[in-house]
Amino acid sequence: MSYTFLESDKIISSLEVLSSRIYDRFLQSDLFQVSIQLLIFCRNAKKDAEWVARPIIFLRIFSGLFVLLFIIAVIWTLRNFLVVVDYKELLRLENFIPLLEAGINDIVLIGAGIFFLVSAETRIKRRRVLNSLHQLRVFAHIIDMHQLHKDPERLLQRGELTPSTPVINMTSFELNRYLDYCSELLSLTGIIAGLYAQNSEDSVLVDAVSDIEQLTNGISRKIWQKLMILDLLDIQSQP
Repeated sequence: MSYTFLESDKIISSLEVLSSRIYDRFLQSDLFQVSIQLLIFCRNAKKDAEWVARPIIFLRIFSGLFVLLFIIAVIWTLRNFLVVVDYKELLRLENFIPLLEAGINDIVLIGAGIFFLVSAETRIKRRRVLNSLHQLRVFAHIIDMHQLHKDPERLLQRGELTPSTPVINMTSFELNRYLDYCSELLSLTGIIAGLYAQNSEDSVLVDAVSDIEQLTNGISRKIWQKLMILDLLDIQSQP
């Protein structure tokens, strides 16, 4: 076992165990279905992370051939130019300035083309990974929706409930487990996002992964506030 990088198989195993735990306690809840969907996504994320780590060979070969042909063309052009050029005429200001300007424009355009080809692999991988990270962000919001109305204070049933008041048909222990499962799902969501970043040096992807981690951590903090309140209510209810 390595402790220097994320192992996708270990993440999948953790999600399988968590899904089983949710199944054992909350089989009829939608949270179990969310955990299954996240597990399916994680298995696909393993393949995506492996794909990101591999180079796109044909694209690199094509880019390398293009750069090589460009260098050969430049050398050939300069060689022919230096053979036929009249240096006295070339060094005259009215001839040299337009030639220099045209040369600079050509170099900028060709350089932009080379950069476009060289960065094509990064952009292709970025597009695919960003789509997956967007789906992970949606998962985090869905988990947030599942814990939204699980307010520990409603267990006390203080005051008269309105017809629109969400009802919690759980014991204090069950609510504790439910919120804890939501927190674990959020943690695993952030870890899955980290799979994409560990094999990439693309700053855009790293920032996107960091945004997801901040999102999941923020939601987890709300859940742990509820868990602290729940523990406090349990202590107060003890004789």
